[in-house]
Amino acid sequence: MAKLGFLGLGIMGMPMARRLVEAGHNVGVWSHQAQKAKELAGASGAGFCSTPQEVAMNADCVFLCVGDTAMSREVVLGPVGLVQGARRGFTIVDCSTISAQESMRMAAELEKQGIDFLDAPCTGSTSGAQGGTLTFMVGGKKEVFERVRPYFETMGKLLYYCGSSGMGLRAKLTQNLILGNLLQAFNEGLVLSTKSGVDPNLMLDILNNSAARSGLIAAKAPAVFKRDFTTHFSVKWLAKDIGLAIELGSEMGVPLPLTALAQQLYCAAMAEGYGEDDISGSIRVLESLAGCIVKPEAAAKN
Repeated sequence: MAKLGFLGLGIMGMPMARRLVEAGHNVGVWSHQAQKAKELAGASGAGFCSTPQEVAMNADCVFLCVGDTAMSREVVLGPVGLVQGARRGFTIVDCSTISAQESMRMAAELEKQGIDFLDAPCTGSTSGAQGGTLTFMVGGKKEVFERVRPYFETMGKLLYYCGSSGMGLRAKLTQNLILGNLLQAFNEGLVLSTKSGVDPNLMLDILNNSAARSGLIAAKAPAVFKRDFTTHFSVKWLAKDIGLAIELGSEMGVPLPLTALAQQLYCAAMAEGYGEDDISGSIRVLESLAGCIVKPEAAAKN
């Protein structure tokens, strides 16, 4: 039984933390919303902690999954952050999708204090977190990754060691860049085909059996057709991730024109009030502009 910690109990972090507890580990948990941590502790036997510092004082390795770069830095290096309760040889694994440059800076600061740090953003949505089938992209010292690999395997199915500090995040931002552009292509295509008179179910079948086939489209299209935008990955977080990819592109001298336009469309979705909804709900921006709702013919008649 390992002494672990988990910070951030959102739609991804909560099931990830729960899997570590169910694997038999002693897990201290913390959330900005203390009630979430108390509920998880009461339901699963995890240990409630009032601060990240307290989590670190009772663990050897801590995972975190928080919303953005500022949150990550605060819970790691802030006045009551992990660093305040950590000791030499302590390991921090950041599963958040944040700035690669800022993550590298945190890793360097922690290394001076003898604290190991991995950037390990994940993908697989809420269902993957619940089922323990997430994919992790890991940056940092390989020996540290190998040491904590068993904990990753409790939460994920595919583990990619990408290289030195920041490389996991560079891989994840690239993945979400492509995801965001694919989703906008789907949004445009289905609004166009539906307004042109092609039934959405027929169009999806064509896409699924053509060179345009996409796992993302196959997964998200049914929700769009049912108008079910229950959040698995929110518009606001995809917009944030795409912004980080554009930032990385600027640092690397790589122009990202399509991605910049996609980000503006996600920002438009947020402006329309869809920021907390699933990314599939972003299609409503183009539907509104085109005066067309993407629904199969049978559903449209009801």
